[in-house]
Amino acid sequence: MAGKKHGVVILAFGAIDSLEDMEPYLNNILGGKPLPPGLVERTKKKYELIGGSPLLKITEAQAAAVESTLREMGDDSKVYVGMRFWNPYIKDIVAEMIADGVEVASVVIMSPFNSPAATGGYEEDFRVAIKELGGNIKTDFIKNWHINPWFTDIIVRRLKENLDEFESPTKDALVIFANHSLPLEALEGDVYEFQIDQAITAITGRIEIDFRKGYQSKGRSLLGWIGPTVEEVIDEAQKLGKKCVVVVPLGFAADHVETLYDIDILFKKKAEELGLVYKRTESLNTAPQFIEMLAKILKINNERLAS
Repeated sequence: MAGKKHGVVILAFGAIDSLEDMEPYLNNILGGKPLPPGLVERTKKKYELIGGSPLLKITEAQAAAVESTLREMGDDSKVYVGMRFWNPYIKDIVAEMIADGVEVASVVIMSPFNSPAATGGYEEDFRVAIKELGGNIKTDFIKNWHINPWFTDIIVRRLKENLDEFESPTKDALVIFANHSLPLEALEGDVYEFQIDQAITAITGRIEIDFRKGYQSKGRSLLGWIGPTVEEVIDEAQKLGKKCVVVVPLGFAADHVETLYDIDILFKKKAEELGLVYKRTESLNTAPQFIEMLAKILKINNERLAS
């Protein structure tokens, strides 16, 4: 693009390559707080069961696909990948951007729901890194793609693929929109749950389903975490006489331990023990329509920043 040198940044949670790194990784996530007894071994077991997390590889593939699609659209922005809790750290990516002479950057956090409680830490880490490294990068974070029609299209199509075998999907199946739980004390005045409801409203306006929200992957908090849990909703489906549950990983843009362990192993086992057929829609990962959506949003944003 003409004028100032543009960059695009894709940020994700982070995942280790070796189980030997589990303890420092969890220390990063908990901000140096004492690790609860047994947490390291429990988390290692999850990683072993899923064969390790593919999150970094998927995010790098997403970035490569977005960069290629942007070039086809006439935007030559380099796409960088940063992780909040492991390599490549956000600070390292900012240093690379400064070295490359990037002056303006569009940043997308790989979660449909962007709010202070959900993703504020990513924005803070990015801005602190620029300040500490003496950079002068004008940064704009992409928001609100949870209500983008292209995002809605992807979810609706995948739901239809999972529900087409039922004569009466609303009678036979309960759809569970799964999202990461957050501590209650972090959500006062936050729009996280409102954004989830917005996305679900857009989806259910396009397809007739019986559905519930469910939350997963909660941690420790004195005041508790938002619910109900996905497991509690699966119990409800059985009590309602449903034949099947379909879990939609709504709040996750790529496969990680939350999808490959919680959704594919833990929730599947729970449903099948109750005699329910278990299905889940595919994660977004590198789905062409998802990549095209991101590229279009980023190109529009880059053009706005250049004006």
